[in-house]
Amino acid sequence: MADAVVVGGGTVGAWCAYFLRQAGLRRVVLLEKGVLGGGASSRAAGVVRLQGGTPEAVLLGRWSRQFYLRQRSEMDIDSGFVTQGYLLPCFTEAAVAAARERMAMQASLGVAVRWLDSAEVDAVNPTLAPDQTLGGTFCDDDGYISPARNVTAYTAALARSGVEVAERVAFQGLDLAGDRVRGVTTSNGRIAAGLVVLTGGPKLAEVGRLAGIRIPAGGARHQVAVTEQHPDLHPSRVPMVFDVSAGLYWRPEEGGLLFGMSNPDEPPGENRSVDMDYLALMRDRLARLVPVTGGLGLRRIWAATIDFTPDHLPIIGPAFGPAGLLHGVTVACAGGAGMMWGPAVSRAAADVALTGSTSVVDVSPLGLDRFDEAGRSRLAADPIALPFPETLPFPETLPFPETLAIQERTQSP
Repeated sequence: MADAVVVGGGTVGAWCAYFLRQAGLRRVVLLEKGVLGGGASSRAAGVVRLQGGTPEAVLLGRWSRQFYLRQRSEMDIDSGFVTQGYLLPCFTEAAVAAARERMAMQASLGVAVRWLDSAEVDAVNPTLAPDQTLGGTFCDDDGYISPARNVTAYTAALARSGVEVAERVAFQGLDLAGDRVRGVTTSNGRIAAGLVVLTGGPKLAEVGRLAGIRIPAGGARHQVAVTEQHPDLHPSRVPMVFDVSAGLYWRPEEGGLLFGMSNPDEPPGENRSVDMDYLALMRDRLARLVPVTGGLGLRRIWAATIDFTPDHLPIIGPAFGPAGLLHGVTVACAGGAGMMWGPAVSRAAADVALTGSTSVVDVSPLGLDRFDEAGRSRLAADPIALPFPETLPFPETLPFPETLAIQERTQSP
């Protein structure tokens, strides 16, 4: 019998299993349909930002950054966090007003964010075309990690801590006794456990369906590219930048620029091919703002499916079936910010699974109960987020058989 089973071997699931083991549980089993880090975790851009659009986002980003900074001393390995500084430029008066209001909230939570006027923006980012902005917010403490190194870090942490990792083993359902979990069914058989944490990134809704739980989360295509090297793009000259109005961000990478984008008009799905037309549109936008990139080729291009929620906020809390609360089952999702919020979401989910609460962040507004029957959230969407869809197809009804294990369902992580 396991003390806990965690479903999904991405950033959230892996770090959650590690935290459960660190909390003293003797047998923690991590289920992964593929291999550790084989999904979005190894294809991310790695941005870690304290400049969140809501208090919850700020606190989750701050906790994750602190975790990355102390990894080396705690586990002799790290995710490669680099402090780079992050600029969020404003191009309209409305954006300026919203940014200044966010600054007050961020500062009240201890974030060292400052306002830069237009000339200061140009000075801190000399590659930016001059006189393009009305100013912007800047935080020196923001930075990025190496996604591949993060996968290595949590793989090593899992092994050293004694978590049992079951790769190529698919979750197939919950084993319930009334409203209480007593285990899971998998492609390799049943595992008895009194605690289950469901993760899965862009596959989380499908994991939920296997478990008989409505989870309004989806997947969206996200594209990333890296330009050729250029002396003007040395990291000392290029802070990270998020053009929120266009949903385009960039940061230094390998002597060039890494830039990423998602198309808000694209429906949810799992398309992982590169949309060359949309890539060209974003390259044009980048070249207008960072002219030196206009003459550079691309060294690497990739696309990945990453998770999102309708309000761009994470899900952390207990699971609910059609009859109500499912005791012993916790749901965790980073809402498309796996590198930025993942460790904090993982720790909060582990705490909630063990004790019902956490000191990481107030999770009371972040549970599944914030969504109505159609998947609409009662919370305002985080305004500092990639432009993922704010709605997604959501079934009106969902059957909830007592034993989901007997049904042929095999699309979970």
